[in-house]
Amino acid sequence: MQARDIIRRLSLQPHPEGGWYREIHRSAVRVQAPKGARSAVTTIYYLLEQAQLSRWHVVDADEIWHFYGGAPLELAAYDPVSRRLTRHVLDAPGGAAEPVAVVSSGFWQAARSLGEYSLVGCSVGPGFEFADFRFVSSLAGYEDHLAHGLQGWEGLL
Repeated sequence: MQARDIIRRLSLQPHPEGGWYREIHRSAVRVQAPKGARSAVTTIYYLLEQAQLSRWHVVDADEIWHFYGGAPLELAAYDPVSRRLTRHVLDAPGGAAEPVAVVSSGFWQAARSLGEYSLVGCSVGPGFEFADFRFVSSLAGYEDHLAHGLQGWEGLL
């Protein structure tokens, strides 16, 4: 399958951070989060084409990435407190790749496909709300981190 076939088949829409997505589950169970009540968990399909990037962003919840198909996905997670960058390659099991990666709440994250396209899922708990989402480029002092940990990923701001 080609990316456009998957986008059409899964009814994906453009995502503000880049790529394509569709929410496929929002739990009816509500939990208390720092910014108020949230669904316990949400899940989306997320597709990145080769020319697209998931820009650096931060979510106020844990995010679990699941690989479904296509080319491997490179996922970067950056802890702004320790200034430690962790790189994950999501793919079918085997070799150095893993099919699942977790980005902790408050960590900065960005992703790119390592081929024609990558299809993944993202589950967020407490459930995702755009009110809990920020682009790193909107955070005060983010520029200081460019020289201390984000080398090679600056273009995703």
